[in-house]
Amino acid sequence: MSTGSVNRDFMADGLALGLERAQLERISQTIGLKERRVAAAGITALDLCEDAARRLLDEMGIDASAIDAVIFVTQTPDHSQPNNSSLLHGRLGLSKSTAAFDLAMGCSGWAYGLHQAALLCAHGGAARVLLCAGDTLSRLTNPLDRAIDPLFGDAGSATLIEKTGHAPAMHFNLEADGSGAKSICVPAGGARLPTSPLTKKESKDAEGNTHHAENLQMNGSDVFNFTLREVPGSVGSVLKMTGWTPVQADALILHQANRFMVSTIGKKCGFTPEKTPMDSVETFGNQSSASIPCTLIHALGAPLQEKTLKVVACGYGVGLSWGSVALELGPIVIAPLQSFPKL
Repeated sequence: MSTGSVNRDFMADGLALGLERAQLERISQTIGLKERRVAAAGITALDLCEDAARRLLDEMGIDASAIDAVIFVTQTPDHSQPNNSSLLHGRLGLSKSTAAFDLAMGCSGWAYGLHQAALLCAHGGAARVLLCAGDTLSRLTNPLDRAIDPLFGDAGSATLIEKTGHAPAMHFNLEADGSGAKSICVPAGGARLPTSPLTKKESKDAEGNTHHAENLQMNGSDVFNFTLREVPGSVGSVLKMTGWTPVQADALILHQANRFMVSTIGKKCGFTPEKTPMDSVETFGNQSSASIPCTLIHALGAPLQEKTLKVVACGYGVGLSWGSVALELGPIVIAPLQSFPKL
């Protein structure tokens, strides 16, 4: 797991923009904003995921030639063409027989990617699938949009899924609601609305936040209501598949959108705060598709290296889409969290 290389402090950034300290402290305590990792200029999600993948393969003692497929989950690819998975394929020197494809997904992307990796192992003849998930969403936010910009950090992750022949089944629930797609959106920059001088023209909303059409825009209340409406049922669905109760499960790993949202969803799902890690966002920011693997390492890294845990994870966001998985995880090899480039 690689995070951005520059620390950005929420309080310092807000004070620099002339916001009141009391207001900043109230926001920080409520939604858990303290600092985040932002990629340095010229560093992309591809760079972050390549670093994470190389360190993971080295830690596991696996040669790149043993990888049968690579899946890259991102919404901030290096180019519209070619895809990031093909670029990573070339950087790692993977075999021509290694499949490579991207999933253009956000915060639910790791769960969707894990589902695809599991299918490849179960039915696609693959023995090892490399799942990379990461974004540099800080590049899409406007620094004068205080409702959105402080939330997002940059990160890349790598997860290796291996077919052993005796691993317990993983249980998934994947859903979407495209009618709410505009709740999280970058309006310009695609084929529908190409970039132009007009799409760079800034405007202010009713709260005084500034953005333009090429910036990430989000309706916070719509997203919050969507998560409370859909996520508990999704988590309940995979719990039912396994036969676990929240008491029997060891942890609920939720996408780290903000502390208040994670806490609220955890309670609605029947999990205690002790089983619902919620402090990754305070250290790294909202890391999009890399959020769940980051939290697994940050909160459960030590026990996961020693024993098997019953883990439920759920990602939710852009699309609107959401995905849950329940699995028995561990003991596993972990490449520690590390800033990029290496210090």
